[in-house]
Amino acid sequence: MFVLPWLIGLAVFQLGPMIASLALSFTRYDLISSPVWAGTDNYARLAQDPKVARAIGNTVFYTVLHVPLAIVLALALALMLDRIGGRGAGVFRTIFYLPSMTPYVAVGVLFLFLLNGQAGMVNQFLALFGVEGPQWTTDPDWILPGIVLMSLWNLGSTTIILFAALRNVPAELSEAAMIDGAGSWARFLRITLPMISPALFFVLIINTIASLQMFDQVYAMFFGNQVTQQSSGDAALFYVVYLFQQAFQFLHMGYASALAWVLFLVIALITFVQWRVGGRLVHYEGGERA
Repeated sequence: MFVLPWLIGLAVFQLGPMIASLALSFTRYDLISSPVWAGTDNYARLAQDPKVARAIGNTVFYTVLHVPLAIVLALALALMLDRIGGRGAGVFRTIFYLPSMTPYVAVGVLFLFLLNGQAGMVNQFLALFGVEGPQWTTDPDWILPGIVLMSLWNLGSTTIILFAALRNVPAELSEAAMIDGAGSWARFLRITLPMISPALFFVLIINTIASLQMFDQVYAMFFGNQVTQQSSGDAALFYVVYLFQQAFQFLHMGYASALAWVLFLVIALITFVQWRVGGRLVHYEGGERA
């Protein structure tokens, strides 16, 4: 009885719409007229749509760059917090987490100004070192790296998770290794990394899923007005952005539903592969394996 309200919400707001979208993916539906059965036409169209291929390429490129960089930088920040310790760690922990509280649309608009090729603060900072910054928001070759740079603003959640994992590493293990002559780098590789590997594995999966669903910041930056949309072209076209356009801009709800289900299956497959491969590298104190 206590869980029943949650189960009702799950059925009405998640499972129900998912089943409905699966049914719509086999229809032609424009939100105005009644759905018309189309069989697998939407999936066949998806396989031949050049914009889908471009959106997948952009999304994969972003994911491959963002996920490793985000985890490495978050781990560096977590190590810094762990070294500070005490009340100072609490202050910096709050500071690092504050960007996670900022609305994604506001972040996208903010970085649209920061990455401006002429007057943006990023290029002004590079100019201090004699480096001419690129046109982050208009040059197709630099749009995706600029989006990756923007995404590194929000590392608060990953940092806090890794910091909590570091705090749970038994201090006596590191002390014993230090007595045996192990240096700081050896202790980090042989003790710290294995002990926090479950947390690293968790943030790897979560960040991968979030990267494949990238939408808010990109849409706010490059598709919120005609000027940036025309200047960026398809260089900033992510998979979920294209899905959104098909559903709510062109009213191709059946085709958008097919796009959504393909994304769902791809994420499920990638997560399964990560679980099977990465789970063998994760160290659990009780000896269990993922």
